[in-house]
Amino acid sequence: MFNKKILSKNFSMSSRKYNKNLKRTKKAFEILKTKIKNSELPVLQSYKKNNDFSILKNKIKKLRKYENIILIGMGGSILGAKSIYSFFKKKIKKKLFFFDNLDINQHLKFKKIKNIKKSCFVIISKSGNTLETITNFNAVSSKLDLKKNSIFITEIKDNVLINIANKIGAEIIGHKDFIGGRYSVFSEVGMLPAALMGLNIKKFANLNKLINNKNFTSSLIKNVTSIYTMLSQGIKNSVILNYDSQLDDLSFWYQQLVGESLGKKGKGINPIVSFGPKDQHTLLQLYLDGPKDKFFTFFMSLNKFDKKKIISKHGIKSINFTNNKTLSSIINAQCSATQNIFNTKKLPFRCFVFEKNNEEELGRIFTFFVLETILLASLMNVNPFNQPAVEQIKLETKKILSK
Repeated sequence: MFNKKILSKNFSMSSRKYNKNLKRTKKAFEILKTKIKNSELPVLQSYKKNNDFSILKNKIKKLRKYENIILIGMGGSILGAKSIYSFFKKKIKKKLFFFDNLDINQHLKFKKIKNIKKSCFVIISKSGNTLETITNFNAVSSKLDLKKNSIFITEIKDNVLINIANKIGAEIIGHKDFIGGRYSVFSEVGMLPAALMGLNIKKFANLNKLINNKNFTSSLIKNVTSIYTMLSQGIKNSVILNYDSQLDDLSFWYQQLVGESLGKKGKGINPIVSFGPKDQHTLLQLYLDGPKDKFFTFFMSLNKFDKKKIISKHGIKSINFTNNKTLSSIINAQCSATQNIFNTKKLPFRCFVFEKNNEEELGRIFTFFVLETILLASLMNVNPFNQPAVEQIKLETKKILSK
């Protein structure tokens, strides 16, 4: 159920334009709902509860003995797994290492991984030709025999990763060609790493139930309508104000989903990730008193497990209000105070509050943002599933390196 603990506030909108857009959004949602029920959107098949992960069972059993999990991928191929790991980090016993950029410092960290022979490698690229993924794999694997402890997830066709995997005799899992990276979190791309983390992968996806849940669909429709109305008013900057570092990767996953799905034909939303309370001392002045061209999404957590209280021994009366408080309660007070001032200044915002208890909770938020993005794309008349401009960069890079 999509309850108040998960989504505590919708954007407050009341205008003739909003009401007109609300009708359009409801119509777009009914069309989307029909397509989902008739399985007309293959990209969303993995979001349904009846996923068959039988192909993963033997592979998971084989790799679970390893202490370290090393994931190599880019963008949507790795951001979902990263989000899952960060969200449940406190209860995951394995150590995970992510190679998701071309960065010398990442490779210096790799050299410091203890018990490298007790590590398994998961290499992910839909096309199998992603330059950064191939470069990172070559860099970390040059002195290792990865036949027994590596799995490649890529499309089953002639590509670089397929050729590498066949050459070293490694396991291959087919990446479905109809699922783009940013929509792949509930496919093998996200669920294989989640299973290796010890999580229950059958509990993440529940699309059929959610699209029939009144609380969930009402929140979805209102949020989409509010965002689309703001877009029509020239408010195109979406700021994610995150007050829990364990939600950083979820923020980046959301950023990619929105940026790549909607940024087309001169249209789009500019997703900006901001971190509280740190950015209260760098960007909050701009947010509060700068141009009114932004809407805001707050991420915060209840952090029920943070029970250690801060005890001041200095006896300074001016800071007694922080004495005997947990760190998370101080952070949440700052988040609530910021929202109160946003209300006073009539700045548009919404707030997602997380318990970080179970797979269903994270599954709901993944599904919510994916459906929100697809509905926005429908209203904006853009294709949310392609990324034509990015392909130009890939071709130009290959041309330069081939000289």
